Amino acid sequence: MSKSKKIMLKSSDGEVFEVDEHMIEDDCAVDRIPLPNVTIKIFYKAIKYCNKHDEASMFDDLATTSIDDDLKAWDADLVKVD
Repeated sequence: MSKSKKIMLKSSDGEVFEVDEHMIEDDCAVDRIPLPNVTIKIFYKAIKYCNKHDEASMFDDLATTSIDDDLKAWDADLVKVD
């Protein structure tokens, strides 16, 4: 089993986040990808959003209103900025 290469993303406030190379398009970066307009707090929220919606997509077959309503409420809470 081969180890996947890691790419570093750097937020505007200097935090570095490591992601697997397969999460990024080929040949788009050598070492670090600067995110000059994104703080680490917002970046983490974006990751949480993606993970939550990925989980919710597993329930698409159920297509229940309660799952949709719960997800909408979760989204609304997530985007509240301190």
